[in-house]
Formats: sequence, C-alpha cells, structure tokens
Amino acid sequence: MLKNYSAEDKVLLAVDCIIFGFDNEDLKILLIKRDFEPEKGKWSLIGGFLKKNETLDNAATRILHRLTGVHNIYMEQFYAYSEVDRDPVERTISVSYYALINIENHNEELSEHFNAKWFSLSKAPKLIFDHNEMLEKAIRRLQRKARIKPIGFELLPEKFTMLQLQKLYEAILNKKIDKRNFINKINSLDILIKLDEKDMTSSTKGSFLYKFDQEKYDDKLMSDFYIKL
Repeated sequence: MLKNYSAEDKVLLAVDCIIFGFDNEDLKILLIKRDFEPEKGKWSLIGGFLKKNETLDNAATRILHRLTGVHNIYMEQFYAYSEVDRDPVERTISVSYYALINIENHNEELSEHFNAKWFSLSKAPKLIFDHNEMLEKAIRRLQRKARIKPIGFELLPEKFTMLQLQKLYEAILNKKIDKRNFINKINSLDILIKLDEKDMTSSTKGSFLYKFDQEKYDDKLMSDFYIKL
C-alpha cells in the first residue's frame, strides 16, 4: 500500500524541545553546543528526528530523557515550523515542544554528553536556524498558560515559600507583582497546603513552606476553575 505514495516528496520530521528551568531567582533555558555541522560550535535547542515507529510525543519523551535522564516531565506540543529553507542540509519540518523542569531536583541528572548548559533568558546566546523564533513563541505560550493553569508549580521544588512562588511568576511574566495582591490572590484560589515547616534561610523568623494541592485543583477545575494572575 505504501507504494501508492512512491511519487510523493519525502521530508524529514524533527522534534525540538524548549526546556525551561527555574533556580528560585531566574527563569532559564537549557541549551546544547552543537558538535557537528552545520553550525558546529553554536548553541541550539535540544532536538532530534522522529523515528518510523514513534509518535511525536514518544519522540519528545525520548529526546528529553536522553538529555535529562528523567521521565514524567511536563511538556506540551505547541507549534510546527515548515519554512522550506529552515534547515540548510535537507528539507525538514520541526514540531516544537516546551518542557518544564525544576533545576534543583534534576540538575545532577542532566547528561554531560551534550555540552548542555542553563542560560538566563536575558543572557541566552543567538541560536541556530529558527530556534530563536521557537524560543520566543514558547515564552509567550508559557506566559499565557501560567496565567490560567498551575503549570508553574512544575518549576518549583515540592515544598516552597510564598516568596519563591511570587518570584517564579515574576520571572515567567517578566514583570514585578505587588506582594500583598499576589498573596491575597493565591490564598483565594485555595489550592495550596500550608505546612508547619519553615524555610529558615530567608530570615531569622523563617518563612512558612507550602505544597501545591493537586486534588483541590482538580476539584475546582471540574467547575471551570482557572488561575488568573
């Protein structure tokens, strides 16, 4: 049956992954330095090609695991790039995903075989091909999604302070947020569990630690609940 397509053009299909991380202060992007041509020695997003026996999600999971060594990473497919000349070697269509990783939890697991390095978004180098366009679009998607879904918690440790949460949203949205309004808004959502533990590194009195309550959020989601900041 495949012979019916023998006269059709064949193109390569790539998967490129924009991996975001948060270090409690800054939103970062994980990049690799290419060790092959074209653009050898330049910085690139993490990517690879779709195999015959894979779905796109399978390919993205494989590529992320190969680099990070971890499974169950939050990821989302968000755009396809099909400019004819986007890859100088061969006609290649790329489907892009963005992923969220807590740097503190996974930094030691990141593979060292790909010259991978975290960059602050404000200090990221120029990337190959159309990867800068992919990164910019991924940032806009993350900003929109973080306003209506609690995906930002994927970037935090399991236990976090309210200040850490505020800094995360400031980093994602790239703007200052009023502390009192932010706390009132988060408390009104009733999706956090306040713990008896404190983080004593921030002050002598310490700051209470919180956990995200997935069950509460799922219950509210069933009633068309959304987070808006």
